[in-house]
Amino acid sequence: MPIDPYILLLLGTVGLAALLPARGTAADVASGASTAAIAFLFFLYGARLSTREALAGLQHWRLHVTVLACTFVVFPLLGLAARGLVPVLLTDPLYQGLLFLTLVPSTIQSSIAFTSIARGNVPAAICAGSFSSLVGIVLTPLLAAALLGGTGGGFSTDSLLKIVLQLLVPFLAGQLLRRWIGGFVTRHKKVLGLVDRGSILLVVYTAFSEGMVQRVWHQVNPARLAGLLAVEAVLLAVMLLLTWYGAKALRFGREDRIAIQFAGSKKSLAAGLPMAGVLFGAHASLAVLPLMLFHQMQLMVCAVIAKRRSHDPVDDTDGITPPPAAASRTSAGTGPRSG
Repeated sequence: MPIDPYILLLLGTVGLAALLPARGTAADVASGASTAAIAFLFFLYGARLSTREALAGLQHWRLHVTVLACTFVVFPLLGLAARGLVPVLLTDPLYQGLLFLTLVPSTIQSSIAFTSIARGNVPAAICAGSFSSLVGIVLTPLLAAALLGGTGGGFSTDSLLKIVLQLLVPFLAGQLLRRWIGGFVTRHKKVLGLVDRGSILLVVYTAFSEGMVQRVWHQVNPARLAGLLAVEAVLLAVMLLLTWYGAKALRFGREDRIAIQFAGSKKSLAAGLPMAGVLFGAHASLAVLPLMLFHQMQLMVCAVIAKRRSHDPVDDTDGITPPPAAASRTSAGTGPRSG
């Protein structure tokens, strides 16, 4: 039952913003630095992602389509269904944050780690996470525009323009320059990883500072937080069951079902936090709260599941027919280079 140390850092950043929120000139400086940090984050994302190798992973297209459908179709539908819980369990701002949570892409690192522990198809998990992140750069803002509209986060044409300038343009620049800087990014991935996390902490501090100044936190109380946790627990349970038994119904083999379950049931904190900062403005602090809680919950639950799956028999015992061997071998061949 791991507690992500980074969550503790995030909570510490939230506490700092609550005690010493940025105001006036300091708020303007923090906002400008946050904007630059978000652009740099997505520049690095673009520089790291090997599009050629990701496209090679399309050999196992059924698995990747299944994960994308879970991430960007099933999750949002469940998010929309949760609207019926307002105002009984959730306030409208918390619901907007929950709905936003269902729109962000899947994780890469933790999906790979849990798939490896459970002895699943690791190359498929690598490709699935990469595809989800790539698609999410474009699809998450479009879904937010369609489903969030002008409520809660105040999504507008200006927000879409900010997404293009702060996220998509830097990402594409990173892709274009990957040929020249890809080696440098790979060699210094540990240092740049610290830059990644530091940038996200700056985004969180700026968002929560603005939320404190705008006094949006008076809308949250312990009862509402308990309700949010209960709703997220049900959401995670539904997705874990759906990805496992749905993949079984689609006749995927055991290793592929593991990759589908872990890649299709999780959401990326690293991708979601910067996007929320752009989309929600002063309301970003409430918008990211559901995502932060869900992130920790998915780590704890998936760690237990992965450990149990690691003791499963190597061969399928439930009569499920695995995908064609050639496709599996092709997908497996692309994995190590993608990592």
